[in-house]
Amino acid sequence: MNTLPGVLHLLPVGLGAATPAATHPAQVLSCFDSLDYFIAERAKTARAELRRLGYSRPIQAAEIHELPEHLDSRTIAELLAPIAAGRNGGLVSEAGCPAVADPGALIVRGAHERGIRVIPHVGPSSLLLALMASGLNGQSFAFHGYLPQKPEERVQTIRLLERESARLQRTQLFIETPYRNTAMLASLLEACSPDTLISVARGLTGQNEWIATHTAAGWKKHGLPDLDRQPTVFLLLAQGAPSAR
Repeated sequence: MNTLPGVLHLLPVGLGAATPAATHPAQVLSCFDSLDYFIAERAKTARAELRRLGYSRPIQAAEIHELPEHLDSRTIAELLAPIAAGRNGGLVSEAGCPAVADPGALIVRGAHERGIRVIPHVGPSSLLLALMASGLNGQSFAFHGYLPQKPEERVQTIRLLERESARLQRTQLFIETPYRNTAMLASLLEACSPDTLISVARGLTGQNEWIATHTAAGWKKHGLPDLDRQPTVFLLLAQGAPSAR
């Protein structure tokens, strides 16, 4: 039961160059405008997003506290203290929805532990947009974050995910640092069975948005997209019985 007067608002931010009206309902923009206390990964990025969203207050008047690289219980308490005392605050991510593939989840958990009301707001999520547009199984799916950087370890991990996908008919989602996207797609094509479905969602909501789904064999016939330094979500869904590879 929520017992404290402050509210923690979970506020999605933009993914690409889309206008705020295209990705954020009016009530979400109004909520941004009503707040002057924010928790963010980077204050500079958060201020730029406030400008982009048309924040009506002086930007420097917004109090923005950054999440440290290692978030401990004392820091969580300090960040939530103004909200626990009655001040409404907003949690924002670097891109998309806060607390999803994002360190802000620990802030949300801390809010629940303290009886602070948490309100999630509608906005763009690259993971859900990619899943929606992939044509893969939306009834059973899992997000795995970043896969190993070393090529041989990455290939082995993909094969494990492919076997699990075949066994459970589960769509597997993952992301990569944008400058390693090309290597990731190459590893997918090396590791996966020819009939495994692979979906690539690049630059969602941005000017370079591009989404396609083919089998591993089909990708080799269609040619590979330019993914260099562009935010991309990768998905796979194995077909048939699990492989012993």
